[in-house]
Amino acid sequence: MGLLLKGRDYVADGNGGVSVVQDGDELLAEVLFRLTARRESFPFLPQLGSRMYLLRRARPSEWESMALQFAVEALEELDDVVVTGAEVRREDDALWVNVGLLWQGARLSVTAQLEG
Repeated sequence: MGLLLKGRDYVADGNGGVSVVQDGDELLAEVLFRLTARRESFPFLPQLGSRMYLLRRARPSEWESMALQFAVEALEELDDVVVTGAEVRREDDALWVNVGLLWQGARLSVTAQLEG
């Protein structure tokens, strides 16, 4: 069981507490955190996070291959999670990355907005 994050902040449960997530929802919350946190920004856990922020420096033709590489790297420590693909799209000035996963025989996906 973990705490639910939305927009990089905890979600209130309406009773003065924080919403929790379980099972597949917990996994997706962890995946989203790992994809959006900047790699090497945690001094004692330099391998935590991703290098997705580097996509903005690359050519659009390189985005999907780089996003796939960065997703695999960011999620390699999660047990039983296989990255199956990554898609990148631009809307206005925002970049969105959709990462496909395989976990315990189920196909899942998570979409993260990258900061500008």
